[in-house]
Amino acid sequence: MVNVHFITLGCPKNESDTAAMQARIVASDYELCEDIDQADVVVVNSCAFIQSATEESIEVILEAARDWLPNAKNRHILVAGCMPSRYGDELEGAFQEVSAFLSVVDEHTICGTIERLTGVASNASNNPVAPLATAAYAYIKIADGCNKSCAYCTIPSIRGPYKSKPLQDIIDEVNGLAQQGVSEFILIAQDTTEYGSDLSEDVTLIDVIDAVCGLDSVKRVRLMYLQPDGVRSELIQTIKRQPKVCHYIEMPLQHASRSVLRSMNRRGDGEEFKDLIAAIRNELPDVVLRTTVIVGYPGETEEDFAQLCSFIEEVEFDYVGIFPYSREEGTSSADLPDQFDEDLKLERYQTLRDIADSIGWSKASSLIGQEVEVLVEGIDDTDVYGRTRGQAPDIDGIVRLYSHGVNDVTIGSYVQAKITDAILYDLDGQI
Repeated sequence: MVNVHFITLGCPKNESDTAAMQARIVASDYELCEDIDQADVVVVNSCAFIQSATEESIEVILEAARDWLPNAKNRHILVAGCMPSRYGDELEGAFQEVSAFLSVVDEHTICGTIERLTGVASNASNNPVAPLATAAYAYIKIADGCNKSCAYCTIPSIRGPYKSKPLQDIIDEVNGLAQQGVSEFILIAQDTTEYGSDLSEDVTLIDVIDAVCGLDSVKRVRLMYLQPDGVRSELIQTIKRQPKVCHYIEMPLQHASRSVLRSMNRRGDGEEFKDLIAAIRNELPDVVLRTTVIVGYPGETEEDFAQLCSFIEEVEFDYVGIFPYSREEGTSSADLPDQFDEDLKLERYQTLRDIADSIGWSKASSLIGQEVEVLVEGIDDTDVYGRTRGQAPDIDGIVRLYSHGVNDVTIGSYVQAKITDAILYDLDGQI
């Protein structure tokens, strides 16, 4: 018997990749293991998008090498994901404690790799395997890679060019997860709106939405990583006409200053974004909007930053992810002049964080008194935990429901609740 334990770092795309690798383990003679101390193999699905993510991955690898590896014979650390894809052969000399590295494109060979390391046959099937469900929701990666050339981004070098997953494969994946109890499906890609652009057949994100919504077992569909130049009228109308699609749009804008955006090799500007958001809100008055922005980008003037702050104040997003610029080797922005020191980047980060949180917390408080649908994701002795249609997993807060009828509620079920309080981005309510 070979017991395999997974540690997943980074974004939802990595979570999707881990679910696919775990499914291959389950379909073999190996066993998944929740307790790392009982594992024979630890798989670290690493992130290397920015320096801080790489440092976290290294810390986790070294911690496993220090605290877990020496405690039994014939143990192995396997590092998968973005670090091997980005740094390749450089890692082998740097991490002698690691038995093997698997790049993103090679993760389907995980059973064969473990078999080579342990000498224990996996008897793994070569047939397609549905990803393993670990919650009442699942990320569906409809494409991988990216064809854009944003000046700060390492994704094209890590994951390669944009590659859409065939529509039938997406449907099969959703059906396989639904059979395991998943009912909320979150469609993701590096640029979700670009889906189908590389395929010979004429399919788009709208076809994916319609196909997934057409499955009886699907209760909710959520869209994330919608680049603004792909959010057009037809997509907005599709969200409006499909009742299963959450009125939730995650749209990374990165900045509002035209000059900064052009330096980033991105389109649009604050005024264009305002017009787009106004069009979205006109069709979807109850829409929840999330964006991400970068502060401290090389050459970002005080005027540029003030423009970004004014934009965030005026648009009033429900949620804003803010990232101090990270100077990444191999990106064109790393060679730009006028790089900022960390103190100034953090100062600008905190200024904008305070603005965004003041708005976001007020938006959360405005839900007090409203009735909402909550997907139940956790139950303890006194409380039920879950998410509304306006909350994505891990990043947008949760709903805590006080109920004396906890025994009547199960994980994965949907309940109607009245919101009674808001604590920052988290909500309290009553079933």
